[in-house]
Amino acid sequence: MLLRIFTEPQQGATHDQLLAVARRTEDLGFDAFFRSDHYLLMGDRDPGPGGSDAWITLAALARETSRIRLGTLVTPVTFRRPGVLAITVAQVDAMSGGRVELGLGTGWYDTEHTAYGIPFPPMGARFDDLEEQLAIVTGLWSTPVGERFSYAGAHHTVADSPALPKPVQRPHPPIIVGGFGARRTPMLAARHAAEFNLPFADLDTFAAALARVDAACQSIDRDPVTMQRSVALCVACGEDGAEVDRRAIAAGHDPAGLRQYGLAGTPDEVVARIEAYRSAGAQRVYLQVLDLDDLDHLDLIATHVLPEVTP
Repeated sequence: MLLRIFTEPQQGATHDQLLAVARRTEDLGFDAFFRSDHYLLMGDRDPGPGGSDAWITLAALARETSRIRLGTLVTPVTFRRPGVLAITVAQVDAMSGGRVELGLGTGWYDTEHTAYGIPFPPMGARFDDLEEQLAIVTGLWSTPVGERFSYAGAHHTVADSPALPKPVQRPHPPIIVGGFGARRTPMLAARHAAEFNLPFADLDTFAAALARVDAACQSIDRDPVTMQRSVALCVACGEDGAEVDRRAIAAGHDPAGLRQYGLAGTPDEVVARIEAYRSAGAQRVYLQVLDLDDLDHLDLIATHVLPEVTP
């Protein structure tokens, strides 16, 4: 089991706060630092400095860290065209020495698109766009140096591209695809992804989604074992009930609800919950941390949870 730290900077974060969390993530032995790819606050709270660009953040962190994996959960296809995205991620991969992972999805937050003038097509069109972007991005990365890449789709056309630059990781950085879709999502993951992720899902929902991914892999003769499986869950870990409640409230959650649907509890309780997800098929857990100034929270998890669930 790998534990990864997952942040939501659109809820209010400076780059210095993110850098402090990323450095602590690395120093404490967590596997990765991930961030959301959103531009607008969700909910009614102080927006802080406002949104920030995910890939600019990760480029900066690539030069300030040396071991942890870096990535997005998830980059919406509506934000960037596939050729530009392939160049951007390949460059950050080089800047990190080959530590980048790309989560790619349809996008869902229509309000942020309206706020910043980004087109937001209907769901079916966004799924079509996702399918084409996955094919183009991986195609550009996988084309041998010296050869050209072309693609003609309903949404995107790439003609005679030199398909440069190349990422450090070969054939390309891991792709993460996820979500609750029952038909197209599992098949897109089976065809293109190294990892399937389900955010904020209960155990039964998680297990059912993994069964659909297994079936999709088998339908195209892919061994399901080659697909990593992960879940993202909000965490509020404390040495006693009062500390758990304080951290849950700081994250904007009702403590009782988070105990039921997230990772809220003492270290032993959090370990037990993670082990339940392991039994359901999870190999990685993204710990969503929302109070970025509470670095003691990471220290507690690293000291009392991380050793119990990692090899």
